[in-house]
Amino acid sequence: MVRDAARADTHAERSGVRSGLRRKFLLRLTHKRNVRSLSALVALSMLVPLAAACSKEDPDDPNNRRTLRIGMLYGSKDNESWFRQQYTDMFELGHKNIDIELVYSIDYSDQMFESYEESKKREQPDPLAKMKELLTGQNPVDVVMLDNGMLGQLAQENLLQSLEPLIKEDKIDLEAYVPNLIESIREQGNGQLYALTPTFSSSALFYNKKLFQKAGVELPKDNMTWDDVYNLARRLKTGTGKDAVYGLSFTDWGGGLNFWNIASIATPLKLKMYDDKAEKMTVDTPQWEKVWKDPVQLYVDHVIPHPEDTQQEQPADGSYRYNPYQDRPFFSNKVAMVIGSYNLVNDLNTFNQNVDKMKGYEKIDWDVVTYPVLSEMPNVGSSMYLGQLTGINAKAQNPKDAWEFIKFMNSKDTAKFKARSNYELSALQEFIQPPGGASFNIQAFYALKPMPYEFNEADDKLNRERPNLSYVSQLADITFQKAIEGKLSVKEALQEWQTKGTDMLQKIKTNPKGEFDMSPYMDAGDMSPQKRALMRASGEIVG
Repeated sequence: MVRDAARADTHAERSGVRSGLRRKFLLRLTHKRNVRSLSALVALSMLVPLAAACSKEDPDDPNNRRTLRIGMLYGSKDNESWFRQQYTDMFELGHKNIDIELVYSIDYSDQMFESYEESKKREQPDPLAKMKELLTGQNPVDVVMLDNGMLGQLAQENLLQSLEPLIKEDKIDLEAYVPNLIESIREQGNGQLYALTPTFSSSALFYNKKLFQKAGVELPKDNMTWDDVYNLARRLKTGTGKDAVYGLSFTDWGGGLNFWNIASIATPLKLKMYDDKAEKMTVDTPQWEKVWKDPVQLYVDHVIPHPEDTQQEQPADGSYRYNPYQDRPFFSNKVAMVIGSYNLVNDLNTFNQNVDKMKGYEKIDWDVVTYPVLSEMPNVGSSMYLGQLTGINAKAQNPKDAWEFIKFMNSKDTAKFKARSNYELSALQEFIQPPGGASFNIQAFYALKPMPYEFNEADDKLNRERPNLSYVSQLADITFQKAIEGKLSVKEALQEWQTKGTDMLQKIKTNPKGEFDMSPYMDAGDMSPQKRALMRASGEIVG
């Protein structure tokens, strides 16, 4: 019994030991499994963000290709290379996964093979309606290039996205831009920026310092009115014949004066030629008379040169050598002041660098002041034009890339290249520097506000429906010529334009697009035989 009990205890003890060992083994096995599972979980948890990172779209991944559609009012596929070179090629080079597609609301190629008469008879497209189609169609554009006058209308109809939140988010310093440009764009957007422009162009008043000093007349200054300029011009007119010096010219080429020069002065006043229905002229008014009066009198008095005054005599021995400045009186020290665009700066620099190669010329000591203003609008320059105003479609399919493109167009990197232009100025102030080491008052080109321009849908519609209305402007130039030639006073010329123009409007109303005969509105001496022959050949006059 004792042995059996002892044997039983030993067996139990051994069994207990085995059970304990088994439990330890199972615990170790479980622990190892738990450790492996935990390691697996840790490894898995590390792989999750890695996988997520791999699955996230990389904006610069060449395989993640996208198309950015840019809409413009006018253009055609056969001549878009210039625009691409100017604006999109560099962007695509830095964004290899973005393809640029240019879309035109009015394609030039649809009209390039039409005759003048065919184009008049064809129903003219509505630019604003066509632009809206680009923004609201089934495949809307992302970016839109705007004409100055359309921005306000499209913003008012909520067709454009405000850039203000994007500018704030990316901390773009608007103070780096020309203040008058930003203010002008904001005004069109009712206080909001709906577009930006990388460049602008404008004109100013150039003057010859030497001629002012010789005449003992104080130099021009910024913010002069047209009346101020006219008074200076009178004081600068000296001499006669070959020795004559003229006070002012509205053009750098040749001499003379025409209706279009005067129309540019009156632009800020928004003077109308006829009423809203194009049935009666509205030009026999004190406002029109005031705009015409002084320039006409300056021309009559030879303060503004006549075309024959600026023609250079050819050598008697028959020797002739052409130079590009022979028909430009400002370069021959014959005109003291001239209205010129920014590209005149480059011409003057080139002239002064090469003047020793041209017989009879000397260097010009010149400078520039702001474009003359009207006393009614002393801070507005009618000559400034905003470059590629660029906005984002409110229904853009690719708004992020659209904003990247606008940022690129208006960036410092782009401005560095745009600053080399001879025709435009950068919207970023730090890149507006006199070219070629010249020293002049370059601020004159941007010190004034651009003229506020509003797209008049009713006027645009009227001109599309009655393209023959363009003849009213031709009649204006004919009557203006009578005034500067002394055949009529300014008052009489405006009365003639009013009377003949009203009769013309009635005929245009019944014949809005067909052939139109100008001869009943012209006297025999109203134009040179050469111009009359050209107008007869084009069908504008008969007989």
